[in-house]
Amino acid sequence: MIVAPALRGIALNAQAPDNRPNFLLIVGDDFGFSDIGSFGSEISTPNLDALANEGKILTNYHTAPTCSPARAGLLTGVDWHIGGIGTMYELMAQNQIGQPGYETYINNRVVTVAELLGNAGYHTLM
Repeated sequence: MIVAPALRGIALNAQAPDNRPNFLLIVGDDFGFSDIGSFGSEISTPNLDALANEGKILTNYHTAPTCSPARAGLLTGVDWHIGGIGTMYELMAQNQIGQPGYETYINNRVVTVAELLGNAGYHTLM
């Protein structure tokens, strides 16, 4: 890096330490609450157990019967119909096509957790 003479000795890009928490969201598809060791499973899951025991556990999450709507609810924090994924695309009934809540993508009426965190200065991947 080339530094102008007047700026020598000044720390460029210096920032105060960031004390905000890091986030890692792991979605386990097709398993139940007690399928990992930290919640009572007889199956050995030491890495997942360590993450669960050292982190925060979401306890008020309500899932959907299929994966796409469940993920929309998790990513937005609202009912999957509000978010635009009322059902899986493959299961759409004729009367649902083109209707609000069945756009088959996360619509513009909601924001995702990643968008909120990004607006707060977090680096997010999604």
